Amino acid sequence: MTELSRRSLLARLGAGAAVTVLAACGSTSAEAKGFAVQYSDAEWKKRLTREQYFILRKKGTEAPGSSPLLKEQRKGTFVCAGCAQPLFSSTTKYDSRTGWPSFWQPLPRAIGTSTDWDVGYARTEVHCSRCGGHQGHVFNDGPKPTGKRYCINGDALLFRPG
Repeated sequence: MTELSRRSLLARLGAGAAVTVLAACGSTSAEAKGFAVQYSDAEWKKRLTREQYFILRKKGTEAPGSSPLLKEQRKGTFVCAGCAQPLFSSTTKYDSRTGWPSFWQPLPRAIGTSTDWDVGYARTEVHCSRCGGHQGHVFNDGPKPTGKRYCINGDALLFRPG
């Protein structure tokens, strides 16, 4: 009986590892996807601040509550810090109380999504459709009318008033 339990456990562990590997096989880096704006890794490092590079190119996350854009209330547009593509209108920004700038809708064709398995389960990653820069994630717990919460790293954005 012990051997059967051990076999069952090993089979389950193997199946779990296989699922993780197969899921990772479906994901590719932003550089490999053929975005309109592309630079070498060295060029991205020159163009971006250390924090922007960490988030946009390495899929990092800033500390919650650290972005000055959390308090940005002016009318305007939030653009990608990597390529300046407009991503979100200030009219869709709201306080999600999560510590990151949040929006209930992106601008048309501004963002792309992919499945992110980095934390061990599937999440929907949000990236700039022009340069592939990682912005954050989208969740289904936002306000009406979309019910979406685009939880975005402030260091991945720049604000353009107007």
